[in-house]
Amino acid sequence: MTPRERLIVGLDVPTVQEAERLVTTLGEDILFYKIGYQLVFAGGLELARDLAATGKKVFLDMKLLDIDNTVASGVENIVKMGMSMLTLHAYPKAMRAAVEAALGSDLCLLGVTVLTSMDEADMTEAGYEYDPHTLVLRRAEQARAAGMGGIVCSAEEASAVRKVLGPDMAIVTPGIRPAGADAGDQKRVMTPAAAIQAGSSHLVVARPIVKAADPLVAARAILAEMAGA
Repeated sequence: MTPRERLIVGLDVPTVQEAERLVTTLGEDILFYKIGYQLVFAGGLELARDLAATGKKVFLDMKLLDIDNTVASGVENIVKMGMSMLTLHAYPKAMRAAVEAALGSDLCLLGVTVLTSMDEADMTEAGYEYDPHTLVLRRAEQARAAGMGGIVCSAEEASAVRKVLGPDMAIVTPGIRPAGADAGDQKRVMTPAAAIQAGSSHLVVARPIVKAADPLVAARAILAEMAGA
């Protein structure tokens, strides 16, 4: 894949109008966009359909988790929207239900392992018995067994996860920060070049591009760094 196919720009903005302006600004340099909760609840689902209809790839970051039938029904409708990627929490039953619902489609299902905003103290507070690294590897094994398309994890775990998943499954890594950038609320971060070298297949970048004085310049710099890696 080319860097353009591997960079996913997070449309983490409050309105569809702002998202549309950003897409226009980035033009043909950016192929892939992530739409998550913030934009979904401001009309982002229609934007997701529109982007897919114009040839853009859309990563719908919904982190689904519910009873099997509800997960399956949701996935069936998301397939009809023409999305390229969809997240759900990497619980084995939910993953198996989603995989069955998406059979025969091009939708890449991604299991969310441990959020990049969480560290070991956060995991303990939430009641997990595993540290982030251990749980990520466990979820990766379960995702592979369920037939998922890939997982979402920190780039810090990408190298170890690649050994579990093999060469073909996607490893999508948020928490990407160019050297010198503010980490914000992310706790497990990595630069674009380091993430590619660690085994990430796709990088999700939002604030370093969205909040940049010139988003196109910022995006091109990240693409260049990825190409160099």
